[in-house]
Amino acid sequence: MESKAMTRYIHQSPRKLRKTLNIVRGRAVGDALNILHFTPQKSALIIEKTIRSAIANMMQMVDDVNMNPEKLDIKEAFVNGGPVMKRFRAASMGRASRLRRPTSHLTIVLTDNN
Repeated sequence: MESKAMTRYIHQSPRKLRKTLNIVRGRAVGDALNILHFTPQKSALIIEKTIRSAIANMMQMVDDVNMNPEKLDIKEAFVNGGPVMKRFRAASMGRASRLRRPTSHLTIVLTDNN
């Protein structure tokens, strides 16, 4: 059985999220949460919350109170780019310089070992 959780419009670039996501992709959920909890990046907190949401979705689907979340595995974990907010900041000699503020969409798919 599989469960999926998505976090959309994250105010961080997809490249920075992928850097942290590559550490936990394909691991067991317990190991992944332990690694993410002690990782100092901002993206680790976002990924951890999304994994916990996927665990809650799985428990809701199964309706089993005795299900152990430690036995779940991360089947898929990927980041897609979201819309880019374009802003302008004052630059020298009366010019304006463009700022790109990227957003991301994170998707986590968990599966049990059955």
